[in-house]
Amino acid sequence: MACNSSENIGKPIRCKAAICRKAGEPLVIEEIEVDPPKDWEVRIKILLTSLCHTDVTIWKIDHVSAAKFPRIFGHEAVGVVESVGEHVKEVKEGDRVVPVFLANCEECRDCKSSKSNECSKFRKEFFSVMPRDGTSRFRDMNGETVHHTLCVSSFSEYTVVDVAHLVNISHYHLPPHEACLLSCGVSTGLGAAWKVADVEEGSTVAIFGLGAVGLAVAVGAKQRGATKIIGVDINHEKFEIGKRFGITDFVNPSTCGDKSVSEVINEMTDGGADYCFECIGLASLMAEAFNSSRNGWGKTVILGVEMHGSQVTLNPYLLSRGRTITGSMFGGLKPKSDIPLLANKYLDKEFSLEGFITHEVPFKDINKAFDYLHQGKSLRCIIKMDP
Repeated sequence: MACNSSENIGKPIRCKAAICRKAGEPLVIEEIEVDPPKDWEVRIKILLTSLCHTDVTIWKIDHVSAAKFPRIFGHEAVGVVESVGEHVKEVKEGDRVVPVFLANCEECRDCKSSKSNECSKFRKEFFSVMPRDGTSRFRDMNGETVHHTLCVSSFSEYTVVDVAHLVNISHYHLPPHEACLLSCGVSTGLGAAWKVADVEEGSTVAIFGLGAVGLAVAVGAKQRGATKIIGVDINHEKFEIGKRFGITDFVNPSTCGDKSVSEVINEMTDGGADYCFECIGLASLMAEAFNSSRNGWGKTVILGVEMHGSQVTLNPYLLSRGRTITGSMFGGLKPKSDIPLLANKYLDKEFSLEGFITHEVPFKDINKAFDYLHQGKSLRCIIKMDP
């Protein structure tokens, strides 16, 4: 439903959104009301959004405090500013922006530090409400509150996002499809390779899970000059796909016989990979990635989010041998400063985004994006909001 922004500034907007009313059930396109932005908030018109695996993970949760329904998913997107609330200075009506689930206030100790990208001003698990006042900006046509997801909720024609979760990309001539990719998954993988691991020329890399994030790690590692990039995935088709992103070798855990994946990788790398990346979110795989790293300096970066409550068990002797393991949210990137840097690197052709987008569907067919991901056919499915 198209809305003229000049007629709606300061007023609720009626538009369409894909609402999930129960964990694991298909989304339903419904009409909702989106409130105007409050102080430090921005209402944006979503141009394109895509389905990230994190959305699917949260979609399945029905037993913890994060399971608040009805709710609107979606956090990887690109949009245009429709209106702004008081105190918003860095964006204005008409600016093109990408929303980001990770806050970046640029004022707290953590945002000012080079050691962290965890904003300590806004720390809310699963972000089912607006971060400053803990309320929602969405209502269905019965007046019932509809919850946010990850402070973005881009599966709606219009959404309201705190300015701490927005990056202005108006100064970059970035095509909308590519801008959408930089909102989450691809940036996470690139940042993990470049910033968290700081992969260097001639190194060996093992990547556990060849979804969009894992393949973005491969792109970043290749750009840094890694000579052996091993992809680990149970889907053998991912090897041919991975070659296009820089994967040089492939390990399928189901065909390793009596050997563990770590034993196979240790043999392939003459003692273990210099850098290992876990991109799935399974505690057992995190341990296997750590066991696949090299004594002395092997570094394991955890990108997957464990949602099953499982604990990671590590051999302390291997820690004493110099191996390290670290977690990373959003690839260690600070959204407001690092996404523009990635945009410039892409425009300067330092890396490629071609190949990440495997499908595109209209908003009315949004559930097909879930089907493609479940079938293992999709890296990123772009959801086009306009008919």
